[in-house]
Amino acid sequence: MTDTKPLRLFTEEAEDLKIIAAAVQDAVVKAGNLKYEQKKRRFGLELNRYRWETAPARKGQPGERVRALLAFDGVLSVKTRGITKTDPELILSLLNADFVADVAEPPGGKVVLLFAGDGEIVLTVEALDASLIDSDYVWPTRRVPSHERRKK
Repeated sequence: MTDTKPLRLFTEEAEDLKIIAAAVQDAVVKAGNLKYEQKKRRFGLELNRYRWETAPARKGQPGERVRALLAFDGVLSVKTRGITKTDPELILSLLNADFVADVAEPPGGKVVLLFAGDGEIVLTVEALDASLIDSDYVWPTRRVPSHERRKK
């Protein structure tokens, strides 16, 4: 394993959310680890993210995954499509996180979390306030995420 320090990323800018989105691309999360704390107006995902920043240069070498928390503050509402928490062990694969500004009421808008299989979570936020914090729990993996179609 590498000696890379855990990521600690914070943003209030849509452009900077793209950096966080790149870091969490292909992260996996159990449906039971999606949490909306309405009173605190906070939505969090405990996820296992692939460490793209330490990805091996050669194919066949192990990469790494790390336990991390992706959180959004100032969340006014949460809507889901194609995602259910009825099975808390269901594994979801996060593909992207994006912010769409509300031109009528800045700095508010919507954070769109897109998952494999067309699942989607839309967070209506009063302003973009996101954080990604890695833990110290890192483990090797030989499974490098791939978006290429498999040949039959």
